Amino acid sequence: MKTITLGRTGLQVPVIGVGCMRLNSLSKKNAEYFIKTALDLGANFFDHADIYGGGQCESLFADACMPHSRDKIILQSKCGIRPGVAFDFSKEHILAAVDGILKRLKTEYLDVLLLHRPDALAEPEEVASAFDILHNGGKVRNFGVSNQNTFQIQLLQRFVNQPIAVNQLQLSVTNANMISAGLHVNMLDDAAINRDGSVLDFCRLNNITIQAWSPLQFGFFEGVFLNNEKFPKLNAKIQETAEKYGVTDTAIALAWILRHPAHIQPIIGTMNEKRLTDCVKSAEITLSRDEWYAIYLSAGNTLP
Repeated sequence: MKTITLGRTGLQVPVIGVGCMRLNSLSKKNAEYFIKTALDLGANFFDHADIYGGGQCESLFADACMPHSRDKIILQSKCGIRPGVAFDFSKEHILAAVDGILKRLKTEYLDVLLLHRPDALAEPEEVASAFDILHNGGKVRNFGVSNQNTFQIQLLQRFVNQPIAVNQLQLSVTNANMISAGLHVNMLDDAAINRDGSVLDFCRLNNITIQAWSPLQFGFFEGVFLNNEKFPKLNAKIQETAEKYGVTDTAIALAWILRHPAHIQPIIGTMNEKRLTDCVKSAEITLSRDEWYAIYLSAGNTLP
């Protein structure tokens, strides 16, 4: 598996991350097999969150992963969401959440901790204090955020001593506004609307790794676009490209993201070993410029 450097951390991670949001849909036996398959493929970066399955996904992962050495696995988790209640980046909540994550994952440390979405009431000084305690205590080695815009990250980084290494953002060929806005600069069409403060360019300038969540989804968890009758042109173009490279449509859809020079790390959500294998094969493909743009346009995106 090819690797990239995660932000400014020096940590080498696979170009494909394994998302564990649906891990609790598997039995312990099947979870063990899935994790072993991922590790055998070199996909040893696992993305969690304390709210996934109400904590069950982390607990199941720990039980299913017991035979494997901790230093062979890269663990990332997220905190800050109190479902249906609030976003909470208070020092007290962050520290308590991480203790819960570590207990469920049966580990002494996280390789990466992300703040899960923005908190309107976040006080960056409190976040900085929590990060210092976690980092100095050896509980968290690296930090990042999710779904934050450029100014939110800059505000946080002004107070936080550790570099913000990651920004996890929704991105797929059908949800590509962060790319489209950069193509439609100075235009009056909808694609030109800058909804995120040019977060793609900002992260590149500041060496922050973008992790793409829902890289095969359209809308907000509305479903996958592959083999979906809503996207006939896109699927025809992806299938044509897949046949050329001798891989599946899944591999091409992810290769489209990997082709971008920002070195984006897709976080895949499959719990199927065969599809996982297909996903990993995307790391072996480098689409040409014409192929990349052809797929982009077939999804309904436009050029000015």
